[in-house]
Amino acid sequence: MQTGIKLISTGAYLPEKIVTNEDLSRIVDTSDEWITKRTGIRTRHHCVSETHLDLAAAAARQALERAGIDKAQLGACVVTTVAGDKVTPSCACMLQAALDLPELTPCFDLNAACAGFPYALRVVQGLLTDERPYGLVVSAEVLSRLLDFTDRSTCVLFGDGAGAAVVARQEGAEDIHAVLGSRGNDQVLCIDGAWADHTAHVHMEGQPVFKFAVNIIPSCIEDILRAAGRTLEEVDLVVMHQANERILDHVVSRMGLPPEKVYKNIAHIGNISSACIPVALNELYEAGRLTPGLRMLCVGFGGGLTWGGCLIEMGGKEA
Repeated sequence: MQTGIKLISTGAYLPEKIVTNEDLSRIVDTSDEWITKRTGIRTRHHCVSETHLDLAAAAARQALERAGIDKAQLGACVVTTVAGDKVTPSCACMLQAALDLPELTPCFDLNAACAGFPYALRVVQGLLTDERPYGLVVSAEVLSRLLDFTDRSTCVLFGDGAGAAVVARQEGAEDIHAVLGSRGNDQVLCIDGAWADHTAHVHMEGQPVFKFAVNIIPSCIEDILRAAGRTLEEVDLVVMHQANERILDHVVSRMGLPPEKVYKNIAHIGNISSACIPVALNELYEAGRLTPGLRMLCVGFGGGLTWGGCLIEMGGKEA
């Protein structure tokens, strides 16, 4: 049986510029009432001078400092993103230099859209060893540069930011029981490549995405619990991708989830793709809510179409 991992620290960074619904109403036909009612979003952060690497490095440094580990014991550095500064080199490779990580540390980017964080946790778990038992996962997105600010159905949703987590391979730790899936579809939620004959923007068809999300999230949660041999009562927190508050509320109602177990921060961060879950975990960490032994169910879903989730326990700093 594979040795499990535990979460030992988090980090995050959000750009300084806060964009309100009122700000957007001055450049596109929308209003605070329209956005809030349909999405639950009131503000989001957009980069001005910050680069994608700036966000990733700031979040990673915070997580590493809190973990207090020797970087020579890092077994992997994985960055999840759909919006890096460059196609190559990867953001993870640039982080190797920015963070002065050992050159023999595997560093690479992973694109599973908004499901990237649980995907990366599963990948990192498989790369850790007794000699190098720590893994760094960073989820960073600069979606503001991929938005069409004449399309009110998408430009009001997305923000920029980064979240990071340090995990530790520990004897006796449970497997994270990750459930990962994909359903090839390049129509309802996509971003064209740089080689397209038009400017690359986020394209999303809201109703098909909503229908996909409210069906796949409960299914994913049930599959994770089945694999783990657990019940919802044994889960302390549920942290879902923050795509739309109506999606979250629909899942809560459909599954009978206790609202106090479901963390929501979409009102002040918007949708930051793969960074949503680790940014939320960092807010919980800073609020003192991630105590050792706490069990978290994390679920993401997004373009691809992709979905993924896992059950991970909060550990201490010592592996």
